[in-house]
Amino acid sequence: MPKIDISNAPEGQGTRYPSPHGVPCAQRRWRALGNAAGLTQFGVNLLTLDPGVWSSQRHWHTHEDEFVWVLEGEVVMITDAGREVMRAGDCAGFAAGSGDGHHFINESDQPAKLLIAGSRDNRDECNYPDIDMHLHTGRYEDAPPRYTRKDGTPY
Repeated sequence: MPKIDISNAPEGQGTRYPSPHGVPCAQRRWRALGNAAGLTQFGVNLLTLDPGVWSSQRHWHTHEDEFVWVLEGEVVMITDAGREVMRAGDCAGFAAGSGDGHHFINESDQPAKLLIAGSRDNRDECNYPDIDMHLHTGRYEDAPPRYTRKDGTPY
């Protein structure tokens, strides 16, 4: 496999969450390293969180494992167990279907970089325990995401 030129990897910013849920994540930035390598079984992203920015809304996946490694800076990991500070070198994993809602918030005054890897399963759905939102299947290039309220009404 050829070396990945991170500076040329596909990049993105923001979120596709419906309003108002995207506001805390609107300034998150990533490089899609897995896409740059042509990976199809799992995704790998280099995520940058400036001070005050969230990685996502707190969520858990039905069919996808997720692994997060803090490369630079400091973030607060929020899970069902509470808040835990994570610094460069710390990592966490979340098994598919665990029900452990999680996300990361940069509460420091410096940018943080996280390496995030997760399986790609088109059956996957996301549950958001803190807000009235559910993500149905179709998160990848072949179908747009479909967000609903927990009662099933669309956003």
